[in-house]
Amino acid sequence: MHTGSAKRALIIEGGAMRGIFAAGVLDTFIEHDFYPFDMVIGVSAGSTTGIAYLTGDYGRSYKILTDHALRPDFMSFARYARGGHLCDVSWLWHTSRQDLDLNVEQYLRRGVPLWVVTTSVSTGHPLYHRVTASNVDEVFPASCAMPVVFRDHPKVAGEPMSDGGLGDSLPLRYAHKQGATDILVIRSVPQTYRQERVRFPSMLKPLLAEHPRLFGAALRHQRKYNAALSFIQNPPAGCQVAQLCPPDDFPVARFTRDAAKLNAGYQQGVEQAQGYLRRVMQQAPVANDAQPTTSMTEA
Repeated sequence: MHTGSAKRALIIEGGAMRGIFAAGVLDTFIEHDFYPFDMVIGVSAGSTTGIAYLTGDYGRSYKILTDHALRPDFMSFARYARGGHLCDVSWLWHTSRQDLDLNVEQYLRRGVPLWVVTTSVSTGHPLYHRVTASNVDEVFPASCAMPVVFRDHPKVAGEPMSDGGLGDSLPLRYAHKQGATDILVIRSVPQTYRQERVRFPSMLKPLLAEHPRLFGAALRHQRKYNAALSFIQNPPAGCQVAQLCPPDDFPVARFTRDAAKLNAGYQQGVEQAQGYLRRVMQQAPVANDAQPTTSMTEA
């Protein structure tokens, strides 16, 4: 754990299959035993890559995204047309738990807490859950429960939840409120990306008719997301923020199923992390790496 005066936080953005970029970054961190953070916050797919990082299970996230997530048990348009899930995130979590090691004991020994973001179905507001041995199989399906495409609402401590990205895609303000003054964000989209307003809210509203607070969260999402980008660009006094972003030619979209594109996205994450670690190992001032207008792309 980092023991300096600045409290360091790592934030991992979600984005379904786009999480392959974070998988590449974090496998590289594992490879170099790079664990300087006092806390990690994961959102949706970013939560599952976050736990694999803190358990030290190299390659786990890559295997899930390039194997389990490509199976029809996870994603099926035919099933969705019949009223089922497009993406069965509960199946994905529990099956990968059976098939792949997850060293929860190592996570607990490491002493770096992982906070997982969900969105309350009843309020539409984000909730932040510290991962423990007792809730590990609750919080991850809940954080990844994309509204509309996943038709259930997994419960955490008895409360129905939806995807964490709906309530707080980039929880920088939460990290800062917890005392973090040195924040690294792993994004799932290029730095130039900006969230657009919901174009046709009248079409979305019937899909969330039974959960009006989630509809409200969807309408707030664009404003909150772009406010988080402003935080990255202009952090509060005494706080510095760096981000690792996929390059503009990142080939992976939310529901990409092309193995070649996923492998390319993973390698881009590896390359970004290698460049970042070279800077760290050269003991360059963190502020030089944390320019809000750069994405850490290697020249």
